[in-house]
Amino acid sequence: MKTLKNWTLLEKTEHGVTLVLDTNADKKPHHFCVSVLENNLIRILIKKNETLELDRTWSIAPVLNNQTIDVPFEGRKRTSLEGFSCPAFIFEQINGQISLATTHLKVVIHQPLYLEWFYRKNPLDAWQFLANDRKTGAYCVGVTDTQSAHFMQRELNDQYYGLGEKAGDLNREGKRYEMRNLDAMGYNAATTDPLYKHWPFTITRRNNISFGIFYDNLATCMIDLGNELDNYHLPYRKYTAEAGDLNYYFFVGTREPSVLETTKAFVRLTGKTIFSPKWSLGYSGSTMSYTDAPDAQVQLQQFIKLCQEHHIACDSFQLSSGYTSIGTKRYVFHWNTQKVPDILSLSSSFHHAGIKLAANIKPCLLHDHPKYKEVSEAGLFISDSEYDKPEISIFWDDDGSHLDFTNPKTITWWQDNVTTQLLEKGIDATWNDNNEYEIWDKNARCHGFGKPIAIKLIRPLMPLLMMRASFEAQQRFAPNLRPYLISRSGCAGMQRYVQTWSGDNRTNWQTLRYNTRMGVGMSISGLYNVGHDVGGFAGNKPDPELFVRWVQNGVMHPRFTIHSWNDDKSVNEPWMYPAITPLIRAALQIRYQLLPYFYNILWQAHIDDEPMLRPTFLDHEHDPKTFAENDDFLIGKDILVASVVEQGSRKRCVYLPDNTQGWYCYYTHQWFAGGQSITLDAPLERLPLLVRAGSILPLSKRIGFVDQNQDDVRIFQVFPMQDNSISTGKHFEDDGISNAWKTGGSLQLTWTMHADHTHIYIDIQKTGDYQPAFAQINFILAKNESRILMINSECTDTFS
Repeated sequence: MKTLKNWTLLEKTEHGVTLVLDTNADKKPHHFCVSVLENNLIRILIKKNETLELDRTWSIAPVLNNQTIDVPFEGRKRTSLEGFSCPAFIFEQINGQISLATTHLKVVIHQPLYLEWFYRKNPLDAWQFLANDRKTGAYCVGVTDTQSAHFMQRELNDQYYGLGEKAGDLNREGKRYEMRNLDAMGYNAATTDPLYKHWPFTITRRNNISFGIFYDNLATCMIDLGNELDNYHLPYRKYTAEAGDLNYYFFVGTREPSVLETTKAFVRLTGKTIFSPKWSLGYSGSTMSYTDAPDAQVQLQQFIKLCQEHHIACDSFQLSSGYTSIGTKRYVFHWNTQKVPDILSLSSSFHHAGIKLAANIKPCLLHDHPKYKEVSEAGLFISDSEYDKPEISIFWDDDGSHLDFTNPKTITWWQDNVTTQLLEKGIDATWNDNNEYEIWDKNARCHGFGKPIAIKLIRPLMPLLMMRASFEAQQRFAPNLRPYLISRSGCAGMQRYVQTWSGDNRTNWQTLRYNTRMGVGMSISGLYNVGHDVGGFAGNKPDPELFVRWVQNGVMHPRFTIHSWNDDKSVNEPWMYPAITPLIRAALQIRYQLLPYFYNILWQAHIDDEPMLRPTFLDHEHDPKTFAENDDFLIGKDILVASVVEQGSRKRCVYLPDNTQGWYCYYTHQWFAGGQSITLDAPLERLPLLVRAGSILPLSKRIGFVDQNQDDVRIFQVFPMQDNSISTGKHFEDDGISNAWKTGGSLQLTWTMHADHTHIYIDIQKTGDYQPAFAQINFILAKNESRILMINSECTDTFS
């Protein structure tokens, strides 16, 4: 690659500047484009030889007026300004340098080429240094190939977060990561890289300020955050891509907490979190074993009976791909009627029990698929790079061809099959799986909506378009219902359509620990609705203790699914060990008691872009101890989860973030001051949970599948402050399944709480037309609380 150094100003526009780089008489020059998109957001784009290798993007979907401007199937013009406010900026050209400054962010372009970034929290403040490119070569492009690279200088106290689904610790400093979607079955949660998702987004935090960088390029890339050293340069970080355009978005979180603001800014750049139906938050059963069995329908019917027999609440079941088998192989949209002779009867049985069905679907057709010839002749597959035939790749122990979702005809074929083979047969949701698109012919040809594209430029796009196609099929089939989908692979923007999980993990204590960090890492990267295969997917079955601790951890994640394909052919089920089934049941009961809380934070994730899983530092950046690597996390802002992740542990030391108000034990309601470490009892039957003082937890008494008509008791458990400070919050209720909440069909409660030494005062206001099954809300004070409760100036413990 060649380093780009010398530049001249080509033009200044109302939206930014364009520079000409390293002109060559034999070639068109490179253009370096700087676009001011928001007061805290600037885009950098290099047009190599005045052109773009891929002139479209699918990840950028700016949020305008709190609504996502979704991307057309065929993509959004890479240089589009739609959805951005494009504020005025101050332009200066002094001593061979150019600067562009908004109210909060300033970039200085130096000669030879490197950028220097400054920020200010308020328009009248002085500019403060934020970051700079490596001065000894910052931008490189390939001469005989399409590679590119960007180098930035590292500061010694930098902390790095983000990158989505990655193994290991939350702080990525000193490590190197690759973005190349793989089916990493049985991965090591502490070390394996790469994994399933493409997420080149980093958050850098230093001295209480944070900034984000998102490289909008879908080609395989590497991000090095201090692993590499070179004597000729000061410490640096680097991004390298094997193809595509060097195009990145730089943004700063000027409000505190700054990491949270940076995360939310990224979501507002790439699109809001989907507001899934309430039942998607219940327990979801799954296993490979049932649908792999020759009597799959019998096994599946038995699951319903066992849930009822063991009093296990369940809201959905995920049909693994065995239902599509012919022999030992799997064929998408093909029903094995010997295993499942009456799908309509099966789906009816599940629905009668209150359980929705999600069916596994895959984007590759094996060469002997019954519909392979039909699909091939219609030109719906990605094409070989050299020959006029479908590409051939290894897929599930055989060869197959991948569907090309950049072809409108493929989208139509897919949606027709989702509708006729799944939705019309009583399937409620799609499980978009095995969609990493491991096509090793990098130049395999994609339709590109009429403008052919090599697969190396868009591999992670294929799962994004696959889930988008499934999403719209479900939307059209049931227009009055909010779709629910799952996808394993994808790229930035997938949060607009699906819930996701951390793939096919391995059963051991290490996975339990590092899956937690992986989930929190995904969440602060903008993937809020996440979870893991509880109990472990691959390997031997979990022993009773590990299974209990994993379930206790899993019920406190947005997605809670017990799923397995154990090497020893056993099945991870709530009742797999009779001696501990009561403990599993108790953990699920906590989940269902807290379901109104989980639903409320899902709504806040959608409406306010608030992460659901939260590292403890996210709300406590002022407390440096929260940045130490740990096994704790917050679910929402109010519940601190101290999972037990060490075998044999019956005590749990947990650091309580300094939140000024302290924390309550969820079970005993004992109050603890923040800013200290405490040791809690953690017998096998209990997951240590703490609740933020000043919070109100909405609880349900219904321990069963989601049914708004039967959820007729709502409790607000009050954990008051110890002093006279003020706390506020919101609570949301609706029918749980439709979009009526957008037009008034919801109940939204806004509350304010303050206290003195004799009284606790709660002022509550409601808006919306929705009438839930409960006629009133019952307020319950923390145990041993002797102060008098006043609600809207009345001495009462109810609100109607």
